Order: sequence, then C-alpha cells, then structure tokens
Amino acid sequence: MNEILPGVHHWTARHPKIKIEVSSYYLSGEKTLIDPLVPAEGLDWFAGGVEHIYLTNRHHYRQSGDFQRRFGCDIWCAEEGLHEFKHGEKVRPFRFGDKLPGGVEAVEIGSLCSDETALLIPKGAGLVALADGVVREGDGPLGFVLDEYMGDDPEADKAGLREAYRRLLRRSFDTLLLAHGWPIVGTGKKALEEFITAKEMGP
Repeated sequence: MNEILPGVHHWTARHPKIKIEVSSYYLSGEKTLIDPLVPAEGLDWFAGGVEHIYLTNRHHYRQSGDFQRRFGCDIWCAEEGLHEFKHGEKVRPFRFGDKLPGGVEAVEIGSLCSDETALLIPKGAGLVALADGVVREGDGPLGFVLDEYMGDDPEADKAGLREAYRRLLRRSFDTLLLAHGWPIVGTGKKALEEFITAKEMGP
C-alpha cells in the first residue's frame, strides 16, 4: 500500500481471473475505493471505513462485493454496464455527467465499451481515473490495450479513445490513476497528451 498523494492510496494485486497484477485506489478522506481488489494488508487496513466504490467499467467489479459485505458501502457503475451484474450484485447506476458523492464527475469515454468511464476527482490539482483504454506495464510508457481486447475494429476503437482523451485534456488534472499499470503522479496530463500526439502522428 503506497500513499501516492495525501489521502490517495495505491496498491496492486493479482487478479484472480485474468492472473495479472492490476491497480486499485483508496481515497481515505472520501472513504472511496476505485476498482478494488483486496490488498495484501486485508480488509482490516480500511479501519477508517468505506462508503463508496466507483467502477471505471463493469469489468472492474473485482472484489467489490467483499468490501460491500464488510462495510455496507455503495457500489457505482455506469448504467450502460449494469447488464453484467446477474448474480445478486448490488450495484447502483450513474449517468455520464453525473456528480457522484465526493464531487467525482463521471465522464463518458464512448469507445472500447459502452460503459467505459473516466472519473474526474477534484482532489489536489485534480485526478483522473481511467479504465481499460490506456494501460502501462508497471511504470513504463502509456499504450493502448492490446487489439485482442478491443472490438471488431480496433483502429476505430483507438480513434475513439484518442478523441475522448483529447476532450479530457481540456479538464483540470495532473495525475492519472490507471486500472492497469502504476499511476502517473503530477505529470499525468502531460503523459496522456504526449501519448495521444504520438499516436496521431503514427509510426
């Protein structure tokens, strides 16, 4: 468990289904989790409590149910992704553009999947949590998710993601919280802009 900014905690854990390390986050002041797996420290680490869990897309439910059973917290996902939850999961819907508890804004990405969401978090100089569109290997450079995890037309998905991220760059933030890969603290906006620019210029 690492505190990457005051009140912003990051950890990685091995996803039980896809068998790779993924990232999760806890905003301690807001008592909010993003895309959580249970950390090595266990649920007891969250002695301050958990009130809300935000999913950046429906596939990131992960171990949210464990937290909900322990803390009675609300789990939130874009309404377009609620069809995923058919086994009694208690998930509340949000609409793109909604302001969620803690002032978090749900921003539509509109590519890769219908519920792909960016979460704009008004904390410090601004944080953005991204789902699956852009990833990195550990602390390596940003990259698109592999084509095999995209739709029938990966190039169209990539174009849609670039457009969505261009819109996101108009907002105020400096840190990226990635679901796949380490966060980029302080220079996240610059890194995202450089990534998009490089992809638009081509090889």
